[in-house]
Amino acid sequence: MFNPWLELSLKAVHMGMEAQSVIALRMLRLATGGARMEADASRMVTNDVAAAEAQTVAAVSALNGRSPHVVVSQAPRVVKKRVRANKRRRSRH
Repeated sequence: MFNPWLELSLKAVHMGMEAQSVIALRMLRLATGGARMEADASRMVTNDVAAAEAQTVAAVSALNGRSPHVVVSQAPRVVKKRVRANKRRRSRH
């Protein structure tokens, strides 16, 4: 794409839609209760590490002197990877 900010915006919208489906699957799991619900609830806490990892990636990219649109596009890659893994795992069960 000719405009990196437009491309980033479209990727963010797509990732947001994937994240919403993960949230819906997670809510269904939490509503069922049981041991699988407890395991999933503890997994939710460990998934918050992805946010910290994304911030670190963006900070390192900025410190290396990359242009702003490159810095901003680095962090969502980390989060998108985690969201897709969550969606895949939840869709199997």
